[in-house]
Amino acid sequence: MEEQRDSERCEERHSLPRRVSRRRFLRGLGTITAGVVIEACRYGRPQISVGPTRTVATAASPTVAPTLAPTASRAIQQTIDPTVVPSLAPSIAPTTKPALQPSATPTPSSVSQVSIARARSYDRTTVYQQVRALLDGIGGLGDVVSSGDRVALKVNLTGGAHFDAAPSVVPTESYLTHPEVVRALMELLRDAGARELFIVEAVFDRESYPVYGYSDLARDLDATLIDLNDPYPYGDFATVPVGDGHFIYGDFLLHRILEEVDAFVSVAKMKCHYSCGVTHSMKNLIGLVPVVHYRLSSDHWWRSALHGEGQETKERLPRVILDLNRARPIDLAVIDGIKTAEGGEVPRGSFNPVEPGVLFAGTDPVAVDSVATCAMGFDPTVEPPAAPFLRGDNYLNLAYELGLGTNRLDEIGVVGAAIDEVRYQFQPSTNQ
Repeated sequence: MEEQRDSERCEERHSLPRRVSRRRFLRGLGTITAGVVIEACRYGRPQISVGPTRTVATAASPTVAPTLAPTASRAIQQTIDPTVVPSLAPSIAPTTKPALQPSATPTPSSVSQVSIARARSYDRTTVYQQVRALLDGIGGLGDVVSSGDRVALKVNLTGGAHFDAAPSVVPTESYLTHPEVVRALMELLRDAGARELFIVEAVFDRESYPVYGYSDLARDLDATLIDLNDPYPYGDFATVPVGDGHFIYGDFLLHRILEEVDAFVSVAKMKCHYSCGVTHSMKNLIGLVPVVHYRLSSDHWWRSALHGEGQETKERLPRVILDLNRARPIDLAVIDGIKTAEGGEVPRGSFNPVEPGVLFAGTDPVAVDSVATCAMGFDPTVEPPAAPFLRGDNYLNLAYELGLGTNRLDEIGVVGAAIDEVRYQFQPSTNQ
């Protein structure tokens, strides 16, 4: 009965007054004219060159600046007070949600496109073909990259060596972005005219890039690896504003390359998350900020200030996700769900490797994350404590209310494979 009720909720047609997102306004995106494909969430598992006076390490010998190196900037060398820094850990201001209103019949201007492709392995040729089909489904990369552009690809290498996976668990095939998906994307971005490519992540240890195959990838494709924990090759971090109406942070300290690139791609892993329900392209941006500046105590290796303490996490972390997505909007969202895991984002607790065999892409990250959530057997519009959002607010609903994109499936045009064809029932994260 509960599954039936969840399915019926997913098919409801309700909406909020829509606003143009900051990303779409800034980029001046044209109207999407694709037809609407309505999908219901039914359950079931089927069998740097940085300006004229700066230089970046060349990809011929890809290097990553040491994480929190002794020679890093003055900001990096500051002593970390084990108490909460008020400017980095503000309290949550009360928020008022607009009342839901019935949805009108979608018009072309309200439609977001999400492309779905299938792949059963990380065979290089197969992945390239399916990623190309994925991008062709949304009309190619013409609205994302132009000739001569510099592009950053944010991968998900969460945890680094802090998690010792079981011998049967391959990190890039269960909880980290697989380098073959990134390789295919970079080759297609080059073909579309990209001049420089940067692989970016605030890695938890220096070994992450070489151990997980990214040093070889950067060398092969003449790309540059950037550790977002270290401001190198700049002297310091940039203070990047969120804009009016921020939730938790009015600005973030970010690596300056994130301001200078012409296009920003989030390449996430399709996973469940203990606090946020799901972790896709938008949640991937938690890994943008330097760890040393966003932790509550000097002995925390994770960004504990973004999570907050105790019960505040359920409201705080989803809103931090929205603040980050407004500070550095995503131009292209890609989700790797070829092989991943249910029950959690890292190998502990209810974590369990699975093989859905699917990829998602689109320029509306809210829509992409919502379609991926539906393909996991969940309703992307539910309110907690409904699965998968058992312990935190639904960040997809919050994003919709802000006008950053849509999580209403009747406003999303799905191209390529249908959701029903790729649906794979995930188990939510139940313990960690």
